[in-house]
Amino acid sequence: MELAYYPGCSLHQSSQFYDHQTRLVFSTLGIKLTEISDWSCCGATSAGKFDDFLAVALPARNLGIAETSGFDEMVVPCSGCYSSLLMSQVRLKQDPALLSEINRDLTRKVDNSLKLLTILDVLLKATADPGVKEKVVHPLHGIKAACYYGCMTRFAYDVPVPDDVENPRGMETLVEFFGGDTMDWSYKTACCGASAAINDPDTALALMAKIMRDALARKANCIVTTCPMCQLNLDAYQERFCNAHGIYERLPVYFITELAGLALGLPMDSLNMKQHFIDVTGLINDTGILEETRTS
Repeated sequence: MELAYYPGCSLHQSSQFYDHQTRLVFSTLGIKLTEISDWSCCGATSAGKFDDFLAVALPARNLGIAETSGFDEMVVPCSGCYSSLLMSQVRLKQDPALLSEINRDLTRKVDNSLKLLTILDVLLKATADPGVKEKVVHPLHGIKAACYYGCMTRFAYDVPVPDDVENPRGMETLVEFFGGDTMDWSYKTACCGASAAINDPDTALALMAKIMRDALARKANCIVTTCPMCQLNLDAYQERFCNAHGIYERLPVYFITELAGLALGLPMDSLNMKQHFIDVTGLINDTGILEETRTS
């Protein structure tokens, strides 16, 4: 399988290790990712605050690049980028005049033939192959994950999604496939504060603290996510929001690619797992995941 790949700005900056892990895990699963050429920022959540046309045009440029490169499907790991690209695609399908206006300024035109995929879409499809189970060499025994989706892909512009928008289960399915345990909890689709951590930190830190409290109350020993903004907030600000709100425990915040990679036998060092603010290696060592090897 070969897919177009749009990493977005976060995966080339603050979450470079997520980009690295995604490529490694997908390669291990036999999926070839081809990063689209000359991609640009999708505008994320900020473009629409300045100009509605810009909010549609910026992601449209990347859609056009992928489509004219001959791809039918493109995986977008970042929840913010996925939401932005999908919003643009839906708007352009609904408004032919807007599509014509934007295409006049694009060298590589949009024809709305591209299917956008989240990282969960691809991993769930890959792990549905019975042969992939044989690649699980280090089951995630001892992992008790609070799977955190965040809010960016919760309501996907009336586009049908293969999961429950109120209570998604795709990430839980993956963690359990790789041998870990999950739990039901109340904050899996709650907002982490996103960029408000910069311009309204008190509000954002309070939101993060609520997420942390509920995960701890459900006896989670880690949080797992696919969104680079969510991961960064819950990891980089964890000491700050825990101290501010009287929370004494700390939880590692993994990307799903880290747990998948370990289960598939990728060495911890190869996954660049030491680039977190809150240590994530201690739990792996304490559970003995890498010492246990699946034999059948």
